[in-house]
Amino acid sequence: MEEFIVEKAIQDIYPDDFAWCYGCGRLNKDGHHLRTGWQGDKTVTIFTPQSKYMGIPGFLYGGLLASLIDCHGSGSAALALHRKNGHEIGDGAEPPRFVTANLNVDFLKPTPQHVPLKAIGTVEEIHPKRWKVETEVYAEDTLCARGTVVLVVMPSTFQKKND
Repeated sequence: MEEFIVEKAIQDIYPDDFAWCYGCGRLNKDGHHLRTGWQGDKTVTIFTPQSKYMGIPGFLYGGLLASLIDCHGSGSAALALHRKNGHEIGDGAEPPRFVTANLNVDFLKPTPQHVPLKAIGTVEEIHPKRWKVETEVYAEDTLCARGTVVLVVMPSTFQKKND
């Protein structure tokens, strides 16, 4: 698998009030700090898990892969809608935020520890406020998991109320 670095990630420009997710929030000191960017017309997240995410010696536990697919999907949908709205990362526009409506994961092969994981996403708009992301997760050249996330634009009820 070719080497790739996510230089510009959508999570880098999430507003502070919405940058606390355990998976992708840059402000969560205990989180994974997942970062999602474009690679051509696909989205990519690279993540090297720590040893504490072991399922059995030498392999990751599946919940970590589900978390990766979920947050990669959310970031991917945000990238796609941001671009559809005429913006790119770094142009000063605040990106949209999404929440998960449905997550399905197929675990295809045991996923080794201590190997960078690469999530590659394909984004499809299924409604102006509802998007679907198909993700494949690779450990080196091995396809280990495949997932589908259906996401909706974050409802205003999630937004912080000013008193």
